[in-house]
Amino acid sequence: MALRTIFTEKDPALHKVCRPVEKFDKRLAALLEDMKETLLDAGGVGLAAPQVGILRRIVVIDGGDEMLELINPELLESSGEQEGPEGCLSVPGEWGLVKRPYYAKVRAQDRHGEWFEVEGEELMARCFCHELEHLDGHLYREHVIRYLTPEELEEY
Repeated sequence: MALRTIFTEKDPALHKVCRPVEKFDKRLAALLEDMKETLLDAGGVGLAAPQVGILRRIVVIDGGDEMLELINPELLESSGEQEGPEGCLSVPGEWGLVKRPYYAKVRAQDRHGEWFEVEGEELMARCFCHELEHLDGHLYREHVIRYLTPEELEEY
């Protein structure tokens, strides 16, 4: 396992559409482990492969009890609305107020290529939407209603 460099918003990799994963092998498993270690080290909630320079449809999310690995994820459904602070490891030191769905359901493959579905509310729904957008070359800044001051962020 190794820590990967997290690319910042100026890197072209963050603005490209990622390709699907087709090989479920040891290289994929090693990348997933590196991404999880990098995410934990950075103190984030989610990390998408393009954030470490890999243009593949891969996301890892720290779900608290477990680390989710989402390969070739698709947003199946979302509903409701929530508004709250959001940041990004690729846009360090900046937080914005963002509207996202309250609920989201995702279909993805695991590291062995098996399909599964996972759903979440509140922070998990926010994270699903945020990370999946990275796979299509988008950043959360596109949704910012307004940026937050450090004092406002502490209130949340």
